[in-house]
Amino acid sequence: MTRSWDWATGEGLLGLDNPEEWDAAFERGERSLGTAAIGLASNCPLEDASPRLVRATQLPDTDQRGFAFTAVGTAARLNGALTPELYEMLRAAGPGPRSVAVNAVDDTLTFVRFRDLPPWLKRWAVYRTVRDTAEGWWLRGEDAVGDAWRALRRRRS
Repeated sequence: MTRSWDWATGEGLLGLDNPEEWDAAFERGERSLGTAAIGLASNCPLEDASPRLVRATQLPDTDQRGFAFTAVGTAARLNGALTPELYEMLRAAGPGPRSVAVNAVDDTLTFVRFRDLPPWLKRWAVYRTVRDTAEGWWLRGEDAVGDAWRALRRRRS
């Protein structure tokens, strides 16, 4: 059975399981390469999909580039690991909250064992944990002060 993919609309591309077909579409300059990258991440071995995912994260279309980072997160979820080239690409994109890679980094931290992460991502995970813990303490303190202030105002009324 020959499959035909609709590269213009992206129809059916989540089922793409042929890396060579993705390469050919890349050479033709097709539109939905990021969407097809999710299909590759879902349906192909990580070693085959990895170089295509890296290329997809460099696409000029912002939406398709976002889908490519979704594909990286999908690869982390399904494989419990990423390749060194994908880790390097995530590092170049930056793990911060304003980065296009933020969800891919979060998925990686969630689904890849801590001991298997590269050192830079381990440092980021520790930093984020400390930051989130401190922020939680701050917010709980703010709530306690607000509650005390409201109780004091009620008492004076």
